[in-house]
Amino acid sequence: MTIRVLIADDQELVRTGLGMILDAQPDIEVVGQASDGIEAVALARSLGPDVCLFDIRMPGQDGIEATRAIAGPGVENPMAVVIITTFDLDEYVYAALRAGAKGFLLKDAGADLLGQAVRAAASGDALIAPNVTVRLLEAFADAAPATVPAQPVEPLTEREEQVLAAVARGLSNSEMASELYITLSTVKTHVASLMTKLGARNRVEIAIWAHQTKRIPRRPGATPTGR
Repeated sequence: MTIRVLIADDQELVRTGLGMILDAQPDIEVVGQASDGIEAVALARSLGPDVCLFDIRMPGQDGIEATRAIAGPGVENPMAVVIITTFDLDEYVYAALRAGAKGFLLKDAGADLLGQAVRAAASGDALIAPNVTVRLLEAFADAAPATVPAQPVEPLTEREEQVLAAVARGLSNSEMASELYITLSTVKTHVASLMTKLGARNRVEIAIWAHQTKRIPRRPGATPTGR
């Protein structure tokens, strides 16, 4: 099945480059391009793409507001949005994840990772650039409001705790299956169960919860960043 993608970026050269990279992949088709957030939301609603690839800083309406409009809390049938930006620890990225984005990449991520992110989003998964995953989530947890994180509606099983830790480390489903010696379908079942128990909309929110509840030990020497 071909994955239909909408690209939104205020720089024509970036839009063109991303479009060429994605159109060159046999299972991906770029169906629309927008130069600002207002146009992006309108095109998303009219075209119904499988994945929206949004820049953060755009005129008219930025990528955060555009993401919230089509994927935020309360949106019926939220769309899959991947943020692609030059700001790996920018405060706007935190807001974008809260607005409903399934993940984000840096603009220098490369063709392979870009394709992986689009495919992950299309399948209901999330992908965050591996080189920033852990420190981003640590910074996000440090910058989050000082409120008590919601508790699971039911206690997590031992296996769910293992999957939780793997998600927070940025592992893909296939990597988790290999590391935990379980099938891919079993991984997906545990991730779905975690989403239900934590009230999370996607893997990003699962990972954020893991860091906010200190389920993931801070890396030696790690310090709060990003402000």
